[in-house]
Amino acid sequence: MAQILNPLAAHIRTVKHRLITIGATLLVALMVSFTFSGEMVAWLNRPFPNQLVFYGPTEALFASIKVSFLAAILASMPVIFYQCWKFIEPALLPKEQRWGFPLFALAGGLFVLGLVFCNLVILPLVIEFFVSFGMDHDVTPLLSVGTYIDFNVKFLLIFGCAFELPLVLTILARVGVVTGATLAKYRKHAIVVALIFSAIVTPDATLFTMLLMAVPLLVLYEIGILGARVFGRGGPTEISLPLDPDLPIGPAGHRAR
Repeated sequence: MAQILNPLAAHIRTVKHRLITIGATLLVALMVSFTFSGEMVAWLNRPFPNQLVFYGPTEALFASIKVSFLAAILASMPVIFYQCWKFIEPALLPKEQRWGFPLFALAGGLFVLGLVFCNLVILPLVIEFFVSFGMDHDVTPLLSVGTYIDFNVKFLLIFGCAFELPLVLTILARVGVVTGATLAKYRKHAIVVALIFSAIVTPDATLFTMLLMAVPLLVLYEIGILGARVFGRGGPTEISLPLDPDLPIGPAGHRAR
């Protein structure tokens, strides 16, 4: 019993240590990025022609914290990915470990690419559309900083996560869960799912924002199909025992070094 509890306690201590490291990194990054929160709010305010206002004593503060926290996540991504990688590394075989760093780097790059695409392409279109619509109806745009930043941060996070779709589909195809042919077969279903997902996650449920979200999702889905066809195994994965005599099978059929 003690032999079981000791590895479990060591495992819990390792998880606790890595979570503390991630939390401390995020806290330091948040404090540093908060000093530049004014510049970041001004950067997000580019598509809106007027000055932002605030209606409550704490609204401007919480808006600065939100945008600073997003910047802190981006700045801490190398540490977060490294800690996650070191956590799962002991469970992988040496051949699998060689793929760990490239996959984490690719995931981080895709997330940042989604943020950049959203900030430079999607958000200007969305904000210009809604502001122009209001001004065409003789309504003066006066946006609060809290609502505006919340709108921007939600869009950025959604697109950052959405850009991970090709990588997820490619990995699933690589391990044999799906194939490129299966993904192509269910393309019509993917269109429906993308529209429903866009209606749920976008800050407003207008058709314009739904399409701005759904169309990139479908493009990413097509890229995922391509990745599945190129890197996938082409069929379901069969469970087989290792042929290397130096690689024994552990208890309950788990792999052991």
